[in-house]
Amino acid sequence: MRKRVLIALAVTVTIVGVVFGGAFAFQRKLIYLPEAGPLTGAAAVLPGGRDVTLTTSDGLNLSSWYFPVAGAKAAVLVAPGNAGNRSYRVPMARALTARGLSVLLLDYRGYGGNPGEPSEDGLALDARAAQDFLVREAGTPLIYFGESLGSAVVTELAAERPPAALVLRSPFVDLASVGQRHYPFLPVRWLLRDEFPTRDNVARVKAPVTVVYGAADSIVPAEQSRAVARAAGAEAIEVPGADHNDPALSDGPELIGALTGAVR
Repeated sequence: MRKRVLIALAVTVTIVGVVFGGAFAFQRKLIYLPEAGPLTGAAAVLPGGRDVTLTTSDGLNLSSWYFPVAGAKAAVLVAPGNAGNRSYRVPMARALTARGLSVLLLDYRGYGGNPGEPSEDGLALDARAAQDFLVREAGTPLIYFGESLGSAVVTELAAERPPAALVLRSPFVDLASVGQRHYPFLPVRWLLRDEFPTRDNVARVKAPVTVVYGAADSIVPAEQSRAVARAAGAEAIEVPGADHNDPALSDGPELIGALTGAVR
């Protein structure tokens, strides 16, 4: 009997070890969901669009799209979420340029055909390269906009390099908090290699902050976005009935209004 118990215990420990080990080793495949393309040229997407290359401090050349507007009152650095590529953000760029804002659609390393593998540290370098580009090219105040995971990316950037305004869409408290919701059977906080502590970082941001979120978000709970807004002393705009990937949170009036009104 004792031998059978020990064997069962050993099997259980082995299974748990395999599950946890796999979760640790392959976690970035679950977090980052890039699409490579192919992608058309920026000018074919919106008139006047430019294909640009952003060079990171660790030597990567990242393809992105820049949509300048003559006489723009501000330029928006768009840091996307964890999935897709820059083509998914074109409706937002179209709406913003029509309202007099220049727009840079960043694709991170590993996204949109770009070299490299995404990670928290890597995405921070990518955002800095995007901000460097806009400082050189735009000649206007900068608005940082982050979508979901991108909210964490631009919040860290804003704490180090303050923008004129920071707009966050569906931000989470930190990656472990949202991960625990979707993987309740795993000790997510112990396993994660990338932290993305949005709430902690946003408390250090000096620029005006606006948080836009969906009331029915099934990926990032609305309460997490509200917690980020409270930490920032931010204006919080709830979009009734909106889920995480609904068009209302891509180019809906609440989101576009928050961005166009961020710099007056």
